[in-house]
Amino acid sequence: MYAVIKSGGKQHRVVEGETLKVELLNAEPGQIITLEDVLMVVNGSDIKIGTPVVAGASVQCEIVGHGRHDKIRIVKFRRRKHYRKQAGHRQWFTELKITAISA
Repeated sequence: MYAVIKSGGKQHRVVEGETLKVELLNAEPGQIITLEDVLMVVNGSDIKIGTPVVAGASVQCEIVGHGRHDKIRIVKFRRRKHYRKQAGHRQWFTELKITAISA
C-alpha cells in the first residue's frame, strides 16, 4: 500500500515505515502529525484518485527531526566585464517517518 501526498508544494510517494525529508513544518521532534492532503491511495489493485484530494484519507507521520540540506552555490559571472558574484543557500527540512496510511 502506498499513497501520494502533497507537502510544501511538492508531491511525495510514501510507503508505511519510510522516512522522507519535506519542507520545514512547525512541529516538535517526536510529535505525531496527520497529513490530510492525500492525492492518491493504492492498495493492491484498488486505486483511489482524489479530485483533488481523496475524501477521508490521511497519513500519520512522526517528526524525526529538523535540519538543513547541503549548501547550493549560486554563481553569477560575466566574462571580460570584471563581474563575479557568489552566494550560497541551505534549505531547512523536516524529516518524517510514515507510521500509518488510512484510506
